[in-house]
Amino acid sequence: MSEEKVFGTFFRNDPDHPLVYGKVNLINPPRRRLRGEPEKEGIPVEPVIVGFCGTDHELMMMGKRGQLSPKFPEGQNRLVNGHEGVVWVPSQNRFAIVLIRGGDSIDPTRYTEGESYFEYGCDQADGLFCDRMYVNPDMLLEIPDGHVREGRLDLSFAKKMVFPDPFACMLFQLERMEDLGSAHLFRRTARRLDCGEEEARTAAKEEIFERTVIFGLGTTGMFIGDIIRQAHPDARIVFVARSPEESPKVQFALRQAGGVYVRSSYDSNEALAAAITEALGGRATAFIGVSGTAVEHEIAFTHRVLGCNGLYNSFSLGPKISFDTMPFGFENHLIFGSINFRQDHMEKAIRMLARSPYDQIVELISRDEFASDPIGAYENRIYCKNAPMKTAVIWNQDRINMQG
Repeated sequence: MSEEKVFGTFFRNDPDHPLVYGKVNLINPPRRRLRGEPEKEGIPVEPVIVGFCGTDHELMMMGKRGQLSPKFPEGQNRLVNGHEGVVWVPSQNRFAIVLIRGGDSIDPTRYTEGESYFEYGCDQADGLFCDRMYVNPDMLLEIPDGHVREGRLDLSFAKKMVFPDPFACMLFQLERMEDLGSAHLFRRTARRLDCGEEEARTAAKEEIFERTVIFGLGTTGMFIGDIIRQAHPDARIVFVARSPEESPKVQFALRQAGGVYVRSSYDSNEALAAAITEALGGRATAFIGVSGTAVEHEIAFTHRVLGCNGLYNSFSLGPKISFDTMPFGFENHLIFGSINFRQDHMEKAIRMLARSPYDQIVELISRDEFASDPIGAYENRIYCKNAPMKTAVIWNQDRINMQG
């Protein structure tokens, strides 16, 4: 295990300074990507651009409350954070995206009893906000050709590559909703269309998105709308959020996903529910909650925006869901929640993002500004009321083509 020290930011249990910038010792315990594969020591990589995620902010708050110990790498009292971005691999002379989650599991993104996992920058393994780190070589994903010139990564492409992790999560959500919608509706669909099971399952995958509500418009809400639109062009998608209709975030989302927008500015939840139902042209076939607020389930269940046989996808962390069991049972609602992805989702996300315009919603903070006061940067720039949709820091400017 190396005792080399590098500069970076790291979380710790401290009520006043849960996030600090300074020298941190590097560790390199052997790790495995999947169950049945050999444990491998990591190879050194150098982070180039790193994105800030809401998880980073939540980990900082956990450190303030003294709750981070289970997240620390074994034998350490700190966690180097950061799990979104691009790294340079000196020994292989290439750039790569880190597959964040691995472990002694058949599928670490959906680990179960008797299995273990780790996440670079999030859970038991150091992450990207440092000058150098160690990564299992099997967890360094390729980037598409055409985005590197003279050893430097084009800036526009680099910005897009802070998104593969959340975008992959949304690809997983689409897959789950298609699977569940097909199983949930195919018998009814077969009777209506007078067809066999295979044809009915295919039709049901479309029907579940016929009238879709996406409640919340952060990057996850924007991504799932975009992904549904690409997979199901006939879906009617209604975004619901608090931002003004003319805000750049709303306009970008509507251009990208082709949806309709309902601003959450009504005097009552009942009035908001009525406006959503009107925009949908009926009650929702699918309701996706990504706002992190309890209003989601009240709109869906109490105010009956989610229709009979509807699917409720809970992607928010924090709110509690409740519903009246009488209408719930008779209206045959299906509720699920899952925050996962697979390596193939990450690889597909990288390819899709490379062709996207998502660099337009990423703003940069300088490394010097972030390093001088990381807590202040989180609270006053990155996660404040008027924060951009996504913030990233160029950690190693020598590896970025700033004109690209």
